[in-house]
Amino acid sequence: MSARDQLLVVIDPVARRTDGESVRIAKDVLGAGAGVRVCLPESPEEFTKALVRRGTRRPVVVGDDAALLRAVGVLHRERVLASAVLSVVPVGSAASAVRLARGLGVPVGAVAAARAVLEGAPRRLDLLVDDRDGVVLGDVLIPPVGAVGAGLSGAGGSGDAGGGERHPWLRTCQSLVRTLAVRPSRVVPGGPSRLRVEADGVTLVDLDQPVEGVSVRPGGAGFARVEVHPASVGAEVAPVRARARSVTVSGPDFRYRADAVVTGPVRSRTWHVRAQAWGLVLPR
Repeated sequence: MSARDQLLVVIDPVARRTDGESVRIAKDVLGAGAGVRVCLPESPEEFTKALVRRGTRRPVVVGDDAALLRAVGVLHRERVLASAVLSVVPVGSAASAVRLARGLGVPVGAVAAARAVLEGAPRRLDLLVDDRDGVVLGDVLIPPVGAVGAGLSGAGGSGDAGGGERHPWLRTCQSLVRTLAVRPSRVVPGGPSRLRVEADGVTLVDLDQPVEGVSVRPGGAGFARVEVHPASVGAEVAPVRARARSVTVSGPDFRYRADAVVTGPVRSRTWHVRAQAWGLVLPR
């Protein structure tokens, strides 16, 4: 990146409250290497306006995973995600609050992350988009293992409880949800469920086979990685794995976690892979 870059540095209010020192360091490093305009939004509406009105400046989000998800969601809804390139300086109250950014390859620490913003290169990454236009950067888990705030609607989708549609911005504006597992090795069961899981129209498991858990995540090259853990009685049952461009899960009411946000109950949800749909600046 050129030192003459013009940056719009959007500092999440949660980051300012939880780790003001890291925020200050990030501002100093960025300001020393580029032209910087700092934005301090106090609400989701102000956050959205800052990104929409960024002009030719390159957006830099200083905040946790929830702030990153919110920014991607805003640019996706504005239909400018394909042309925008995001940068992020992870700042959170705990390691779990920035686990997604770390898993994507963003350096840990305000100095290293800010230098990556100035010296790194854009990388195009795949994205999951569901049938309600919600975005997923990390993974989908059914049941929503390890999540907090069950019933909230956030970056990964919309809540359908009671058949009502939530406000679209709620899918990307929950800053208080923190717990995130990017690549779990095993889905911890919350009790067997009966679900139909289809990958590109091919049924991997049907309603007559109880399952302990399902995970879906971008797998690169325009495909999602799907893993289904059938319920076992006695002997261990091997998981069913597949790669697909489209994944549909349906059945009796179920909840799921998309990135850090729990959604549901729903009876059906489809996720499509958008290949190289968004850009993130990472170390060269």
